Amino acid sequence: MLATLLLAVLQQPTAAPPPAPPSPPALEVGAVAPDFALAGATRYGTLKNPVRLSDYKGKTVVLAFFFKARTRG
Repeated sequence: MLATLLLAVLQQPTAAPPPAPPSPPALEVGAVAPDFALAGATRYGTLKNPVRLSDYKGKTVVLAFFFKARTRG
């Protein structure tokens, strides 16, 4: 009986995961970046409040991403 129940459960089709939302279109070179917020970090740890691009309106901003920062690799 238990084997029959287990077999019935295993043969039921599983629901497909929902499709991923569409990604936004790529920005053109020279286009104004949309406002966004990121968790800020210093060499001492992460900042309490997020850093927003709009906080630096009118200033030159360079966004650097170090994909292996704070890892062993």
